[in-house]
Amino acid sequence: MAAKKAEQALVEQWRDILALHARTQCELDRALHHHGLCASDFEVLDVLAGGAPPDGSCSLRVQEIADRVHLSQSALSRLIARLEKDGLVERGMCAEDRRGVRVGLTGKGRALHGEVLPVQRAVLSRMLAK
Repeated sequence: MAAKKAEQALVEQWRDILALHARTQCELDRALHHHGLCASDFEVLDVLAGGAPPDGSCSLRVQEIADRVHLSQSALSRLIARLEKDGLVERGMCAEDRRGVRVGLTGKGRALHGEVLPVQRAVLSRMLAK
């Protein structure tokens, strides 16, 4: 009986985590929509901004981005293509591996990230405060 209760508590904890994630994702999407982004768009911009020096010279391989965001490779490729079309990122060949692709923020992408960063962090603070 105790094992069954422990198992049920574990399942409830998992479902609570999923519900919090879903609510937070919706709030992020709602807040970022005013800036032309969704939560996944911002997450990619944030990962790129976190790995780049102020001069914007740094870029990350697509696989490095995929390791940090929770998207499939194909979904990430579509998202990067959309961000590139919007002028927020640029893609280039990877010098160390010609099969690889590197992605970096453009000036426009860096500016938008800086503008939206406080909005995203405020949503996280509000939704994740306990």
